[in-house]
Amino acid sequence: MNTTPTSLAAERTDGSSVRIGALVPLTRPGWVEAGQHLLAGLELAVREVNDAGGIVGRPLELVVRDTAADPQRAVAAVDELARLGVAAVAGEYHSVVARAAAARADALGLPFLCSSAVLDALTEQPTEWVARLSPPQSRGWQAYADFLLNAGHSRIAVAVQPSVYWASGTRILRDYLAPRGGTVIELDMSALTPTAVCDVLVDNRATALLLLVGHPEPAVPIVKSVRRDRRLAETVIGAPAGQPEFAEWAMLLGDDGAAIPFLRYLPQRLTPLGARVETALRERLGEAPSFVAFEGYDTVAVLADLLRSHGADRARTAESWPRVAVEGTRGQIRFSRTPGISVWQWAGTPIQVVDRDPADPDRFRILHAG
Repeated sequence: MNTTPTSLAAERTDGSSVRIGALVPLTRPGWVEAGQHLLAGLELAVREVNDAGGIVGRPLELVVRDTAADPQRAVAAVDELARLGVAAVAGEYHSVVARAAAARADALGLPFLCSSAVLDALTEQPTEWVARLSPPQSRGWQAYADFLLNAGHSRIAVAVQPSVYWASGTRILRDYLAPRGGTVIELDMSALTPTAVCDVLVDNRATALLLLVGHPEPAVPIVKSVRRDRRLAETVIGAPAGQPEFAEWAMLLGDDGAAIPFLRYLPQRLTPLGARVETALRERLGEAPSFVAFEGYDTVAVLADLLRSHGADRARTAESWPRVAVEGTRGQIRFSRTPGISVWQWAGTPIQVVDRDPADPDRFRILHAG
């Protein structure tokens, strides 16, 4: 397995380091830009923990493995990290990959704090070993559906590719919108070209098109086709999964990439810690940090707090999820049991629907808060 180990251990002054495994998509077909932001947040937090004395005098070390959006590769990485003696595993952006990693961590008795994946059913059965910072997909996508309804959209098309994640999103939207007078029209992108999508939108009188597809293909060609079709000048394009969050979106689409609402998990105002971390992340990344970078930082902040309090014993870490009370970059983090969710869940994750301002695509407009 091709791995990308990163050691951030400070000079060892008191025995061996405390190790955390990190799962991050750093190569295609993974969403590399998201992976880079996630890793930047993880690394920054590890460096700050070590600058403050580490884990009771022992340096914290991040052992990074590239998942490349491959569930089997993630499972192999969890096995390897468990053998290496990590105290816990953190990270991952892609929901299907995180689900595979969570199942393996649960089977091995290895604590896993998922940073960024939202699939509701992260594990098949309730588990004590897994906790999550990002909101479950049902909560975020229902907030997105509220935004659509409030904006007057009742006939909503979804361009979908085969995936557990996209199928779950489609089901959430349909179940939530139907009782409220909304209709979801499913477009199978394995059978339609971007140009054909335009004709289907016109035929079905859809006023909104949601991109439940991969980035950059076929999301970018679909946006270009719809934007260039004069019949669809009033059609809203949406991307609940967050593709427009990253700079690559604006680079590939230019003005066409603006005014496309998406979900992100930031509060209206960052905590004082968040404001300081934002400055440090911007310097590290050379661009504005996405919400994914803050998720990475908060992940290490939580694990470091647990490791300081309970040591590197895996069972004690897993037992301590319900006792977490950590001030993160986006609010105080506490984990609880949420109905229908099989892992320990931060129930207070902030949710926004935002878009890029057509007058200034580098600026985000908050359209709705969930």
